[in-house]
Amino acid sequence: MPWIYLIVAGLFEVVWAIGLKYTNGFTRLVPSVVTVAGMIVSFAMLSLALKSLPIGTAYAIWTGIGALGTVVVGMLVFGEPRDWTRVLFLLLIVSGIVGLKATSGH
Repeated sequence: MPWIYLIVAGLFEVVWAIGLKYTNGFTRLVPSVVTVAGMIVSFAMLSLALKSLPIGTAYAIWTGIGALGTVVVGMLVFGEPRDWTRVLFLLLIVSGIVGLKATSGH
């Protein structure tokens, strides 16, 4: 179950990171509420995962999922560059996440 919490936490990190773009400095109500709610869910799920996962592994995977997801959404929704070097580095993030999971012992 802690790995599910961690994945959900990472996905909600993407929600709040993307939500920040729409808050206009937290001056727009609905995007601000969605962003803060995403933050709360993300941190709550991370805290549940940390009950049994090592902090270094969990934090690295949480931020990796968030970074990877945010970059992919940026490419798909905001038309950010999709060149081969960006994709290569995204694959490196994925390999790091997989490697940390494989060596965590949980």
